[in-house]
Amino acid sequence: MTLVRQLIQKKILNKEKATSLEFEIKSSGRKEEEVILEKKIVSESFLFKLKSENLKIPLKEVLPEDVIFKVLERIPEESAKYYKMIPIRQRDDLLEVGMVYPEDLKAQEALKFLTRQEKLSYEVFLITPTTFNNLLKKYRTLKKEVTKALEELEEEIKVEKVKARPLAPAEFERLVEEAPISKVVAVMLRHAVEGDASDIHIEPTRDKLKVRFRLDGVLHSSLLLPIRIHQAVVARVKILSNLKIDEMRVPQDGRFSTRIDGQDIDFRVSTFPTTEGEKVAIRVLDPSKGMLSLEELGMVGRNLEVIKEAIKKPYGMILATGPTGTGKTTTLYAILKILNQEGVNIVALEDPVEYYIGGINQSQMRPDIGYTFATGLRHVVRQDPDIIMVGEIRDEETASLATHAALTGHVVLSTLHTTNALGTIPRLIDLGIQPYLIPPTISISLAQRLVRRLCPECKKKVKPKLKIRDLILKETEALSLTAKKDLKISKSFSIFEPKGCKKCRFEGYSGRIGLFEVLVMTDELSELILKEPSEVKIAEEAENQGMITMKQDGILKVLDGITSIEEVLRVAEEK
Repeated sequence: MTLVRQLIQKKILNKEKATSLEFEIKSSGRKEEEVILEKKIVSESFLFKLKSENLKIPLKEVLPEDVIFKVLERIPEESAKYYKMIPIRQRDDLLEVGMVYPEDLKAQEALKFLTRQEKLSYEVFLITPTTFNNLLKKYRTLKKEVTKALEELEEEIKVEKVKARPLAPAEFERLVEEAPISKVVAVMLRHAVEGDASDIHIEPTRDKLKVRFRLDGVLHSSLLLPIRIHQAVVARVKILSNLKIDEMRVPQDGRFSTRIDGQDIDFRVSTFPTTEGEKVAIRVLDPSKGMLSLEELGMVGRNLEVIKEAIKKPYGMILATGPTGTGKTTTLYAILKILNQEGVNIVALEDPVEYYIGGINQSQMRPDIGYTFATGLRHVVRQDPDIIMVGEIRDEETASLATHAALTGHVVLSTLHTTNALGTIPRLIDLGIQPYLIPPTISISLAQRLVRRLCPECKKKVKPKLKIRDLILKETEALSLTAKKDLKISKSFSIFEPKGCKKCRFEGYSGRIGLFEVLVMTDELSELILKEPSEVKIAEEAENQGMITMKQDGILKVLDGITSIEEVLRVAEEK
């Protein structure tokens, strides 16, 4: 019996829809499972349970980590892809094989032939297309590909030993350019991109070369390589980044681009001398992930409204604050994305340029030759800009020039290192800006942190512990009337916590989102700055204007099931 007929029997499909579906399956020549799943008539697990009952073949869920390489090699990758079948386990001479279409006669014939070649008997299990696709990725894993490249390297080393002569710098560069070192580096880069890593760390230790990937803000050990290839790996990265290969005593910065899985990806490189040799940090700059909208970054409600109001003004400064690595530049890019219209001239002074944006004049700072933010700002006003972005205000001169630019009719976007939005005003005064210049200059100041998102596939609904419950109720009670307007919270509310599944690599989290607080320049705040610009008084005014603190923004995201309370408390404890 076909799956469509079984769905009629179970009253999931009526006869009319079933006839239409059968016609589509027949005319398209596709498998009925593909069409049913595409139309989202039932879930994949439900459909394959039906199929399992129909074929009387057990349905098996297999995790990629349960399959070892040796077993995987029993069926070549091309055959596995073509026939949608994959070896999952071997017990003595019995091979367990997962098949998406065990009823396919050609697939059965191929399996008989392959197992006969290996002198094995086999047992078939039904697997879902998702399980198959996850297992297929196992053929192309970081460890396996690097191991293969290292084996090739061993052969090359043997050849060089036979030559028994030291390598000249030009020959060393040629060797590094060629496989297999280039393969080792290429595999690292591709796996970082495919695994959504934000950074790659290549770190020499006494006896190993350690490679770590940063995923959702946390570093994970990914590879341990022989220390003897350290110099060649670093040299390969330097060649790609156009850095000096023979300079190992001082840090160097560079960048390069390459195409991975059909996308152009930028990599920002920083080398750093350590006692064990040069360490390399590579930032992965994927434009599809870096150029997000304010909403995608986690900006909602009052925060979103006041920022959108501020960017409509024809002049004034928008400042993003927070420690390094909290996504300030990404937020400024999201604002630039809105401002980037045909009728305006935007000039960005950056160190470094993170993402290239069409329609914006981006300039890379070069402090080594005297081209700093201050120098750039002095010259940029002659470029007839409407909007200026300054990567960071870090000294008195830059602060003074940025303030002057905002006062003379320009929109200025920049970043500042303070712990929260309230600290912006005292910080500008510390940098030599006169208090009377701040009210007409600043439009808004926003502070942000990044928290990990809960995995939507496995997050677990729980009742909060008494202490957490009281904390959430206290913070939501302190919200402004506007923020509380749409908030419905009962005394017996639930929150979510991480669990862990194969989709999130058993971390319980997948991706990151921002927590924000936005301070707006009001008449009351202007008056306060001229009289007593202390953080305590500014905090009172922030409360009066209905500012949502980062902690409160985080708690609202906890109540929405976006993140966990542990994540919020980790980054947004009381200051």
